[in-house]
Amino acid sequence: MTLVSPSLLSADFGNLDRDIEMLNRSQADMLHIDVMDGVFVPNISFGFPVMKFIRRASTKPLDIHMMIVDPGRYVSQVRDCGAEIMNVHYEACTHLHRVVQQIRQAGMSPAVTLNPSTPVEMLEDIICDVDMVLLMSVNPGFAAQKFIPNTVRKTARLRELIDRSGSKAKIQIDGGINLQTGSEVVKAGADILVAGNFVFSAEDPEATIAELRKL
Repeated sequence: MTLVSPSLLSADFGNLDRDIEMLNRSQADMLHIDVMDGVFVPNISFGFPVMKFIRRASTKPLDIHMMIVDPGRYVSQVRDCGAEIMNVHYEACTHLHRVVQQIRQAGMSPAVTLNPSTPVEMLEDIICDVDMVLLMSVNPGFAAQKFIPNTVRKTARLRELIDRSGSKAKIQIDGGINLQTGSEVVKAGADILVAGNFVFSAEDPEATIAELRKL
């Protein structure tokens, strides 16, 4: 069964409580929260007060995706928001191994994200230390972008690296996910699909999540 992590970046911020209640009822496995600082990516999104509200309202694990410069500064704040997963960008961490250690020591699952142009081979020396790798299938910073086709081949290369190394890391894909692109990356080895606009713009978001889980 494919896991689904709906991205709240595409939720209705004026009715966030309503959308979270819908996700609580749904088959979503976790909630994906994109934290943007306007520096690492050209956009600004959620802050810690909003994340704390989401934690109180949600019955699902929180999958916090830190699209920010120097995310290691905020490990304790993310933990205090009740996050189960803290995901940091390879490109944003000068000392990635140290940050991964800090995340695990704080009681969260460490994950690492790669931008579209960053090869999976860069993770060879950290792959056994993380619980999840997120491949961006769009350039990070904005919702509703078109899926980058090369992500399918990249997913297959990451699956080969994980299997060869003996890592237990899950593969997550974020950006332009729908039933077609989701099926392609799952066949290539993905475990978790992040879906924002495809879920929240659907006529029946709960049914859409259920369909994604069948891929």
